[in-house]
Amino acid sequence: MATVNIRQLQKSYGAIKVLHGIDLDIADGEFVSLVGASGCGKSTLLRMIAGLESISGGTIELGNRVINDVSPKDRDIAMVFQNYALYPHMTVAENMGFSLHLRNEPPAQIRKSVQDVAALLGLENYLERYPKALSGGQRQRVAMGRAIVRQPQVFLFDEPLSNLDAKLRVQMRIEIRSLQRRLGTTAIYVTHDQMEAMTMSDRIVIMNAGRVEQVGSPVEVYDRPANLFVATFIGSPSMNLLEGVLHHTETDSQLSLGSHTLSLNRRIEQPEGSVLTLGIRPEHLTLEPLDGPTFSLPFTIDLIEPTGAESHVYGRTGTTRLVASLSRRDSLHLGDEVLLQARVEHIHLFDSASGARLE
Repeated sequence: MATVNIRQLQKSYGAIKVLHGIDLDIADGEFVSLVGASGCGKSTLLRMIAGLESISGGTIELGNRVINDVSPKDRDIAMVFQNYALYPHMTVAENMGFSLHLRNEPPAQIRKSVQDVAALLGLENYLERYPKALSGGQRQRVAMGRAIVRQPQVFLFDEPLSNLDAKLRVQMRIEIRSLQRRLGTTAIYVTHDQMEAMTMSDRIVIMNAGRVEQVGSPVEVYDRPANLFVATFIGSPSMNLLEGVLHHTETDSQLSLGSHTLSLNRRIEQPEGSVLTLGIRPEHLTLEPLDGPTFSLPFTIDLIEPTGAESHVYGRTGTTRLVASLSRRDSLHLGDEVLLQARVEHIHLFDSASGARLE
């Protein structure tokens, strides 16, 4: 187990810069997820930590040791890949114990280590099977077992659940997180699935175009997104955004949203006439009357998506598209014109030009 400290890490392929000076500190025993759209650099960053990609600039420290020029096999890091990367001609036991054979550990110790990890993962009855005789979930457990048996200081996961069906993904993410907690090993997990990141992580690193946009706990990045990119990336359905013009009164600030004026119930330290973006999460919109400072938006319904406990209702206010997560018991029909309500306290404000959050 160890800390991972990354300082001004850069990666270029010729003239193309992929990572632009990444700074990140990961604590001993922490589970950190790297999330972002395809091409944001999250898998490249993971592979650089593993030693599978060269470093163009900056440093990576494992514990107190700089590992920039350390070969992958000597970094004391284990990686679980998206495609499992199992040897098809080896049994489960042979796959799990292969790295120990390379270390020339005694056969009796290898058997014991493999059996212990197999018991941990529920694979005791599959040790003599070959990968082709296993389900996707079982193959993923074997890949994890091969990593665990090495007792590394850090686990790296590169989208390990993307080949599994939805139900098995939920089961496996619970198992991975529970297992990591029991072992206490530092884990870095790459995923494009924000639900995996939100449910599994101690902290989330949100990346965009080779840069870190925000680092924080799942609650922090959801409740206080640092900018418009994070606000729209985290959350499903995405945060609603409306653009307005700021005005000040003697007591507070107001935002003009087309024909509507919204009192923000506080003073916003931005110049009169600034163009701001208002964000509101779909679950904070309701048809029910609310107490306290509130605002309302006229809403014309275009599409209703029942999801079980609630419905995602898509529509528009003026020319702006919105989505609201409403109770499935609300009687709604396409074309209905309703009034959505929200509390002012649930508003997020961003500078439209820079995208930065306004406090």
